[in-house]
Amino acid sequence: MAIMIILNHQPYDGTDVTWNALRLAKQLVDDGEEVRIFLMNDSVDLARDGIEPPAGVEDMVQMTKNLIASGVVVKVCGTCQQRCGIAVGQPYYDGANYSTMAECSAWVRDSEKVLTF
Repeated sequence: MAIMIILNHQPYDGTDVTWNALRLAKQLVDDGEEVRIFLMNDSVDLARDGIEPPAGVEDMVQMTKNLIASGVVVKVCGTCQQRCGIAVGQPYYDGANYSTMAECSAWVRDSEKVLTF
């Protein structure tokens, strides 16, 4: 069974919440776990190109792309895509899949563990 990670925080919000969630996701994948990521609220910016990290801060968009390349499925709340993030209305890159609350619910019910950040 999979481990589901739900992210809510905007990247580069002055905390390490999102960065630590992505680091944990990578470690879980490296440890052989199946990981699913669902982006909600302002975390939807992780699925947009053009979000520049502040100087000296790791590129969390690239971290997310690397997770996708390693087989992690990333879904993005469709309602949040239209309402949230600092880049509202900007396009999303391939691999970050439009999703719904119904799909989030199905993932929660089908996951061994659910972690929220």
